[in-house]
Amino acid sequence: MEKIGFEDLLKSKIRDIEDYPKPGIVFRDITPILKDNNLFRLCIDYIDINIYNKKIDYIAGIDARGFIIGSVLANKLNKGFIPIRKKGKLPYKTIALSYDLEYSKETIEIHEDAIEKNSNVLIVDDILATGGTVKASIELLEKLNANIVGVCVLIELTGLKAREKLEGYDIFSIVKY
Repeated sequence: MEKIGFEDLLKSKIRDIEDYPKPGIVFRDITPILKDNNLFRLCIDYIDINIYNKKIDYIAGIDARGFIIGSVLANKLNKGFIPIRKKGKLPYKTIALSYDLEYSKETIEIHEDAIEKNSNVLIVDDILATGGTVKASIELLEKLNANIVGVCVLIELTGLKAREKLEGYDIFSIVKY
């Protein structure tokens, strides 16, 4: 049996959905990883190992798959979890930011009291594409005087050059396309 690396194993489980959410887009679906308890646990453990030296107060997860990864990671690290949601989904007073995606315009929000001033926050999502959503999340958190200690994603689409948009921020990704 051929030995396979962790990134290749994850790539073998990630499902490509052509023309979703619109023609010309290839959606990278992580639900096959999520349904495999052992593989999902390995992902969380792998992230934990790679962020071990970071001082983190909160994990901020981006709507919606970032909630899944971020909340599990926050639980493992015994840290608070902060949801960053699409407009109109949070029940309390929020601050909002609108931004352009590769295929639409979006607005995200965070509770205005989500963190204490100068808290160290790790942002978590499933994918880093153009960087628009992550950049908007960073800006929202920085409006609340957060210290962004890093960005963590399962998948990074390197050809879209999000790292250029996020220059100066520490980015960790497991799988690169």
